[in-house]
Amino acid sequence: MENVEIARALNQVADLLELRNENPFKVRAYRNAARTVEGLSRRVAEMVEAGEDLEELPAIGKDMAAYITELVRTGRLKRLEELEQRVPQGLAELMHLEGVGPKKAMRLHEELGVSTVADLEKAIRAGEVETLRGFGRRSAARMLQAIRDYRRHGTRFKLSEADQLVQPILAHMRNAPGIEELEVAGSYRRRVETIGDVDLLAAARKPGPVIEHFAAYPGATRVESAGPTRATIVLHNGMHVDLRVVKPESWGAALHYFTGSKAHNIKVRWLGIQRGLKINEYGIFRETARDGGAARGTAARGKGGSTRGSAAARKSATARRSAAQRTAGRAAARKPATRHKAGPTLPRPRPHPGPVRLGGAREEDVFRAVGMDFVPPEMREDRGEVEAALRHELPRLVTLEDIRGDLQVHSTWSDGRDTIEAMVRAAKERGYEYIAITDHSPAVAVAGGLRPRDLARQWKEIDRVARKVKGIAVLKGMEVDILADGSLDLPDEWLERLDIVVVAVHSRMGMPQTKMTDRVIKGISHPGVHILAHPTGRIINRREPVRLDMDAVLEAAAELGVAVEINAQPDRLDVNDVHAMRARELGVLIAIDTDAHSVGDLRYMAYGVSQARRAWLEKRNVLNAMPLTRLEKWLAKRR
Repeated sequence: MENVEIARALNQVADLLELRNENPFKVRAYRNAARTVEGLSRRVAEMVEAGEDLEELPAIGKDMAAYITELVRTGRLKRLEELEQRVPQGLAELMHLEGVGPKKAMRLHEELGVSTVADLEKAIRAGEVETLRGFGRRSAARMLQAIRDYRRHGTRFKLSEADQLVQPILAHMRNAPGIEELEVAGSYRRRVETIGDVDLLAAARKPGPVIEHFAAYPGATRVESAGPTRATIVLHNGMHVDLRVVKPESWGAALHYFTGSKAHNIKVRWLGIQRGLKINEYGIFRETARDGGAARGTAARGKGGSTRGSAAARKSATARRSAAQRTAGRAAARKPATRHKAGPTLPRPRPHPGPVRLGGAREEDVFRAVGMDFVPPEMREDRGEVEAALRHELPRLVTLEDIRGDLQVHSTWSDGRDTIEAMVRAAKERGYEYIAITDHSPAVAVAGGLRPRDLARQWKEIDRVARKVKGIAVLKGMEVDILADGSLDLPDEWLERLDIVVVAVHSRMGMPQTKMTDRVIKGISHPGVHILAHPTGRIINRREPVRLDMDAVLEAAAELGVAVEINAQPDRLDVNDVHAMRARELGVLIAIDTDAHSVGDLRYMAYGVSQARRAWLEKRNVLNAMPLTRLEKWLAKRR
């Protein structure tokens, strides 16, 4: 069982305890344990197998360690099953809807008999929900929208979830007999923020043993199908994993084809057609004149490369041949049968060799065949990458190794789970030059936001840690709320004393677009602001983005010289790749930050970098790819 599955089970227990109105400390214990498990870079299953003491982990006590061990060893949790018997089936699912907590879910059940999402939708459409005290028409409308959002995202998996589930499959498949190549293709390889199914590709001379090995994967709940070269399994969480086995000589062409995107592939294939080539998942081929491929294509295209009218020409030629054949047949039928003397035996015509293979064993073969530079998988979305590759003008995409520091992290001073010293040491271990401690401002009371007098005490600790941990700069920062009127949640005299000011919206998320846009632009217009964090406020598969004119916000950021964040938390990845691409066009710097609330969260930087690569960002477009001296100069410009 993978960490993501263990964490999901612990969160399910917490949901059910909340529905039963159990002790909130118990609920929090399960939530904290789930966060600990999710934040681990190691597999808990490996720790259990090695006999390690789970109680040494944060938020894991004796009972919780026993529950986790039970999940790893049996795949079940009796405590969860007992609670499921006591709570109406499907009721916990209601809590997955944005804005529906345990109290609302129980009221809906007790007063309207609602037990499932489908029940709730029916009750809303019948006008029953809006009549409940404390709900109303607006509340019902928001719930209906939440249901739509839930259903739209329900079959998609976050990239971080897919990572945890895919890696054990790859480890299993590397032991398959006769396997020569192995890769995950599809949207996973392009690092799209959510994926549906997983497309696994393998190369082998004999596909049968590879298919059998795949079908025997112990993490599968069932084998959906298993054919000569293709099979599908379903994992515990419902994710489908498809495997295709190709010949080694087709490996590169198949990898390109199954990586996609579809729009990218169509353009590349069309470039091949213009050159008399056929490009598919089996390889790169040149059709011979006997086949009619290259000759027919050249004749039909002419100088302009157009194939217009070729279909009509072929139809006309076919009709003429058919008429000639019918005439010859009738003439032959009228002639009396004639006996011929046996003549010399003529040699049989040689079978036509068919299209000539030009390549396909390597992915680079596909791009080289059509005159393109190699396009990184993250860019293959038909957003101009084909044309740029033909001009040899592809950007040199930012890499994880280019990142010099993290400009938004939290500590135990607000809602973080590790101390400032622990966060600083972990950042240094990653080779960073700097880290910014950015705990919350007072308005986020639920996260333990710091008041000015708290800041003064925190700065003393930051200074102490900076003296103690050599070789890394520790910046004094804060994630300051943009309040409903666009003002900032910290007096100017304190903002001026911070090394770095990160601003964000955490409340009144349902404002109309015009008001929300004005609010954000006013917030970033303050001369002390450096970075706008997670601008749209979305939570992937859970909460939709706020209504915000992002183009107007990005134009304002460009004019003001404010950076915009790609929040690397896998739940957020905010801004998305399209908005980050627009920021690049406008010359807005992007800060790739983890928003880490624990040491383990620092590893999420990789997801932010993937998002940046999808947006075509280079090292020069990324704020925290600057060395410390340049960053300090940039920060000073905003004062």
